[in-house]
Amino acid sequence: MSYSYQQSGSQRLQIPKGISRRAVATAAAVVAAVVFLATGFYTIAADEVGIVLRFGRHVRTVDPGLHLKVPFWIENVIPVPTQRKLKEEFGFRTLQAGVRTQYTSRGYEEETLMLTGDLNIGSVEWIVQYQIKDPVNFLFRVRNVRDTLRAASEAVMREVIGDRSVNEVLTTGRTEVGVAATVALQNVMDQYETGVDILLVQPQTITPPDPVKPSFNEVNQSEQERARLINEAESEYQEVIPRARGEAEQLIETARGYAMERVNEAKGDSKRFIAIYQEYAKAKDVTRRRLYLEAMREVLPKVGRKIVIDEKAKNVLPLLELSGKAVQK
Repeated sequence: MSYSYQQSGSQRLQIPKGISRRAVATAAAVVAAVVFLATGFYTIAADEVGIVLRFGRHVRTVDPGLHLKVPFWIENVIPVPTQRKLKEEFGFRTLQAGVRTQYTSRGYEEETLMLTGDLNIGSVEWIVQYQIKDPVNFLFRVRNVRDTLRAASEAVMREVIGDRSVNEVLTTGRTEVGVAATVALQNVMDQYETGVDILLVQPQTITPPDPVKPSFNEVNQSEQERARLINEAESEYQEVIPRARGEAEQLIETARGYAMERVNEAKGDSKRFIAIYQEYAKAKDVTRRRLYLEAMREVLPKVGRKIVIDEKAKNVLPLLELSGKAVQK
């Protein structure tokens, strides 16, 4: 195939014979349209925002959806997942997420070893959940936000653990550790202007290091046994002491009732004796005879069958009931 050359001071583009300039222009237009469409339209996902850069400078932020930008790579778009919850793991890594999530802690022991306030060592695994609240600061204020977040999280967690005893960290203080670490880490991220919102700092497992774990478990078992014995003693105390107090109160009330009864009986007897004496003083002979007869009526039925002999009487008095039955009035 032969070619034609056009010279104008320097060598120009060589166009093969049989191809017109119109075809070349059409092909160039098609290529330009394809490049325009490929570089001019873009889509932002529902959980993202788009940071539009023009020659490397931020010019606007766009919401999710289909958008148009200046083509030919004059403007570039960086999608930032502002609605997505991100997570960082410390002391372990997730190998496979799903129904059967698999974790590993091999090789991450240095992240977990921390010194407590009472100079003991604990092994702490935790996670940090966060969101991007300011995508511009997230992209441009700090060179590597993820590395900064991890370094700050380790520093904050070591500071929080260092303010507490090992028993507090391992038992009741886990929730307080998470809350304090969340507040402190958010302050650091705001100070660095990372554009990150810390949602949660959650300790996962807090245990003693493997070399001292058996001894620590023995101490825990001893403390649990001590607490169990104390609880049993308290339970026995709460059961025995109130019962003894109740019995004591019962005996006291019984004694008071008996004393009141005896006093009232004595007062009644004394009043009855005084009344009898007053009647006796009015008619001594009649009263003496009546008292004698009343006493005999109570005594004679109890002494069994008796025969009364009176040398002046000709036969036994029929008025006396000698068979042991009560005398009818």
